[in-house]
Amino acid sequence: MREIHDHIAQDSPIRAKQVVDRLTRRSERLVFDPRADRRVPEYQQDDLREVLERPFRLIYVVRPDRVEIVTVKHYRQRLPKQPADL
Repeated sequence: MREIHDHIAQDSPIRAKQVVDRLTRRSERLVFDPRADRRVPEYQQDDLREVLERPFRLIYVVRPDRVEIVTVKHYRQRLPKQPADL
């Protein structure tokens, strides 16, 4: 998220903080019902999920004892062919 913040902050430091705050709030809610969000359509793995917070995709893995955020991508960025390469 630091990279996202720094990139946006080049044009608007206030907007950068807003975006990171929004992504942080969304990520904090994952622990309550991690399977509520959709599977990543490129992979269709049941444990690999995503939250859409335009223009970003917060991609995470549901583990038995935790939720692990794998990556945050702009929705226009292509994902690798294999989920292991995220």
